Amino acid sequence: MGVEIAVEGLTKAFGKQVIWEDVTLTLPEGKISVLLGPSGTGKSVFLKSLVGLLRPERGHIWIDGHDLANCSENKLYELRRLFGVLFQDGALFGSLSLYDNVAFPLREHTRKSEREIRDIVMEKMELVGLGDAGAKLPGEISGGMRKRAGLARALVLDPEIILFDEPDSGLDPVRTANLNQLIVDLNAETQATFLIVTHDINTARTVPDDIGMLYRRELVMFGPREMLLSSDEPVVRQFLNARRHGPIGMSEEKDVSELEAEASMGQDPGRLPPIPPQLLPSDGRLRPTMRPPGEWLARHGVTAPPGSFVDDEGRDWVEEYPKLLMASGRSRG
Repeated sequence: MGVEIAVEGLTKAFGKQVIWEDVTLTLPEGKISVLLGPSGTGKSVFLKSLVGLLRPERGHIWIDGHDLANCSENKLYELRRLFGVLFQDGALFGSLSLYDNVAFPLREHTRKSEREIRDIVMEKMELVGLGDAGAKLPGEISGGMRKRAGLARALVLDPEIILFDEPDSGLDPVRTANLNQLIVDLNAETQATFLIVTHDINTARTVPDDIGMLYRRELVMFGPREMLLSSDEPVVRQFLNARRHGPIGMSEEKDVSELEAEASMGQDPGRLPPIPPQLLPSDGRLRPTMRPPGEWLARHGVTAPPGSFVDDEGRDWVEEYPKLLMASGRSRG
């Protein structure tokens, strides 16, 4: 099971350069959250702060009743046991086999026997589809396989929080789609708290329960997936719909003159695209943290863009969801 992370007034700077300030959000236990933002807005810095690799200048990170941002080194070491981290490139040891890479945290942090370690390592490698690749070296496999090996290593201590730093980096669309499905399946099985930093719009639109966005040294918005996908906030709308017109430019942020020029030309932000159905686990059942499609929109009087919640097979998930809910309830009970 996952644990909640409550971030209050968090500020991080390197010297005089403020990366972001006064960030406040709650990552609910067991949910999948995504953090977005243009390059250079400090998303990876935020992950490193959450796990205690970087100390913030101000603020609090409350986990399991402890303030990770201001605790002792001994308590920080203890709290880090709650985390598993998938780094951008997998961060594998090049001279070790995949098996030994995955076994490393168990050998470093536990007193388990090699037989116990083997059982755990093989279980996690099977879980990510690498059960027969343990003898290979990182240099002998594809980037996608290295990501999955890194994910298996992140899972071996059964963490309650898993952080993903741009898991789609360097992957083609097909492997990104497969990795997204694996992430959803793992969340359904472990019910851990997931936070994914990504630039991939399809991931942001289909995987998470909640989405947040960093821009211009602040958290612009954080909340349910439908809230951001239907938002009229210019930077959110531009980023999530991959449009040229808006506050974000080639140099990350447009200056005042550029924005005024766009406004004088009457640039139309365009219609919002349909909100896609949320990705289901492979077994077709619902994750406990999933919201009924259209629920947030209806509660807040927002009309969904035409074609929302219809999948590639033409099924309307506003209609399909109640049936799946009943079927999932029967299969669980």
